[in-house]
Amino acid sequence: MTKTQTTNAQDARTGIQPTLNPGDEAPPGTMGTGEDVCPDCHGKGRIDGAPCATCGGSGTITRAIGGA
Repeated sequence: MTKTQTTNAQDARTGIQPTLNPGDEAPPGTMGTGEDVCPDCHGKGRIDGAPCATCGGSGTITRAIGGA
């Protein structure tokens, strides 16, 4: 089990919702989602020396993938 899966499992047991950044389409680990490079900071995590508001400074966002 990966750290992300472990964290999400713990969140499910405790009822604590993972923190979402404004650019996230779903909580990390949600089926049908994956990590993508932030479209605003291009993966750097910072814009003009400040943490990127879209990704929260991580450089990545969670996006829905695939679908019918």
